[in-house]
Amino acid sequence: MSVVLEEGVHLQFAEPGVPEIQMQHYAFLVDDDTFDQVYGRMQSSGLEHWADPQGTLPGQINRHHGGRGVYFKDPAGHGLEIITRPYSSPR
Repeated sequence: MSVVLEEGVHLQFAEPGVPEIQMQHYAFLVDDDTFDQVYGRMQSSGLEHWADPQGTLPGQINRHHGGRGVYFKDPAGHGLEIITRPYSSPR
């Protein structure tokens, strides 16, 4: 499956069971409206999701860095994340 994003970005997701692909984590910074749309689709489809990357807070979102975030997996088991604020950098 391929997802086409702005500025010529293409994401291609592998099918489950492809042994040579290692699990990866991808985080996407989105605005609040996009988060609401994506999260609404996740909830209406029953997509399993978590507030933490370890998967100990199922069905929840987090409020890290003054925004919102949620973790979920693609069909091949890669960890995906959408966040509304960038990760805080050390000062």
